[in-house]
Amino acid sequence: MAEENGKKWVLMVTAQTPTNIAVIKYWGKRDENLILPINDSISVTLDPSHLCTTTSVAVSPDFTEDRMWLNGKEMSLLGGRYQNCLRELRARASEVEDDEKGIKITKKDWEKLHVHIASYNNFPTAAGLASSAAGFACLVFSLAKLMNVKEDQSKLSAIARQGSGSACRSLYGGFVKWIMGKEENGSDSVAVQLADEKHWDDLVIIIAVVSSRQKETSSTSGMRETVETSMLIQHRAKEVVPKRIVQMEEAIKNRDFPSFARLSCADSNQFHAVCLDTSPPIFYMNDTSHRIISCVEKWNRFEGTPQVAYTFDAGPNAVLIAHNRKTAASLLHRLLFHFPPSSDADLNSYVIGDKTILQDAGIQNMKDVQALAPPPEIKDNIPTQKGQGDVSYFICTRPGRGPVLLTDNTQALLDPKTGLPK
Repeated sequence: MAEENGKKWVLMVTAQTPTNIAVIKYWGKRDENLILPINDSISVTLDPSHLCTTTSVAVSPDFTEDRMWLNGKEMSLLGGRYQNCLRELRARASEVEDDEKGIKITKKDWEKLHVHIASYNNFPTAAGLASSAAGFACLVFSLAKLMNVKEDQSKLSAIARQGSGSACRSLYGGFVKWIMGKEENGSDSVAVQLADEKHWDDLVIIIAVVSSRQKETSSTSGMRETVETSMLIQHRAKEVVPKRIVQMEEAIKNRDFPSFARLSCADSNQFHAVCLDTSPPIFYMNDTSHRIISCVEKWNRFEGTPQVAYTFDAGPNAVLIAHNRKTAASLLHRLLFHFPPSSDADLNSYVIGDKTILQDAGIQNMKDVQALAPPPEIKDNIPTQKGQGDVSYFICTRPGRGPVLLTDNTQALLDPKTGLPK
């Protein structure tokens, strides 16, 4: 390892990776250690300008151990999932040369060198918004760049999968399929892109963050309990999901929104039914989640064709997908009518992300929210239950691109001189 004029050096890479939301769900593993699923799944990658993980990784001969900081707090890297990813990447590392800094790292050097990792999520962690998916995908993507790993995205997805199953899908933008695979070593359990984000770019996604608290039952333990105790899960994996995967691929290819919406809603509902069929039952959704479903179902029935798809991961937060901007504006109108902000809230922090949807809905301030008329599907003789303060905030977004390297050092989370958090 060369040193520039006898000085110690730090080599650093920063990347940004999106989160994703599954529309055909992954729930249940056939191998806990390798994270091999019992069924295929399909997801939509979300726009990283609204939901993403930023990760800086650095290497230096000065570092005495592997260290990691998440959202500013140091955390242990001793967990099996981190160790699996680090081991797989080190085994595939190549020679790195930086003539400008006078650095040369050989393939063998990577076995001895330690790394520093700093990661930041711009959305709630462990609240059911796939933060671990974006986190592990960004960890693998950035370390692969730092270590000059020459594998393609699909092979990298098999490494990210060993950190968090859903992470394999965050290595691509647009619409992504995670193939469950058949091999015992998991070599064929990889993610593939079905279509990029431009393929169906009129979709608009609104996320209702019902709770940003950490969920009571983690996905890992929830899946294990479901596989061990649910009678429904095997039927779902063997009979239901394979047919839905084929239908969902077709719906995405043809931009067939009614089919896309029906499949998304049905699969989300069945996933939560399987959680209820677990012993003891797992409750990821709450009363507010159920009222959001009711609001969407009433509107879809009133219109005679699906306007909006809903899907809920392992948490109470609703991900609502509208088939165009006009429908998204109508959806936001309904959401703000049913779930107005608490009286002291600021509209600017209650609706975040792509705020142009607010303009499309003709809503500029809190007075506009208070003046919203009930939507036509509400019958006059049924009193409307207002859930003021039941939603923490809404995020307006869209399908987005895959991971990217950030070349602007101001976005780095580690100091380029010391390799410690800024």
